[in-house]
Amino acid sequence: MSLRVPVTPEDHVQGEPQAPLTLIEYGDYQCPSCGAAYPEVKRLQQHFGPDLRFVFRNFPLTEVHPQAQIAAETAEFSGAHGYFWQAHDALFENQEALGLPLYVELIRELGLSGGELRQALDEKRYRARVRTDFSGGVRSGVNGTPTFFINGRRHDAAFDFYSLGEAIEAYR
Repeated sequence: MSLRVPVTPEDHVQGEPQAPLTLIEYGDYQCPSCGAAYPEVKRLQQHFGPDLRFVFRNFPLTEVHPQAQIAAETAEFSGAHGYFWQAHDALFENQEALGLPLYVELIRELGLSGGELRQALDEKRYRARVRTDFSGGVRSGVNGTPTFFINGRRHDAAFDFYSLGEAIEAYR
C-alpha cells in the first residue's frame, strides 16, 4: 500500500526537510506496541542521522485505548505552542500513567498553562487536527498501530530496529 497523504508543513517532522529517507508513523499514545516502537524509532533516527526525517501522525484507537484521543489532543496543544516533540516523547515515556493529571503536569513542565490545556480539551479545540491525521491514515490503509511508511510505501514487517532499519536501508 502507498501513502495517500503526502507530508505537508502541517505535519510534525523531525529531521532535514530534504532528507532522502522519510519514515512516517501512524501511532496511538496508549498503544503498547507504539510504546515499544518509540525507542526503536529513536535508535533509527540516531543511526540514519540527517538522511532520515521522521513524521508522526495521530491514529488514536479510541475503542481500545480510552486515553489515546485526549493524549493526542494534549500533544497537539503542545505543538500549537512549539512543544510537540517534547510532549510526544513525554507521553510515550510515561505511557503507564496516561490521564489528565499527567497531561497537566507535562504541560506545566513545558511552561504552559494547565488551565489553558483543560479549556482546549473541554472545547475539543484540537480534535479536528487529530481527526485529519486519522482520516489520512484510513485513506492510506492504516488499520492498526503502529503503522509505518517508508518513502511513501507501507512497511508491513516487524517494527524493531533491525527490521525497520533494513527496510529503510533498501530505499537508499
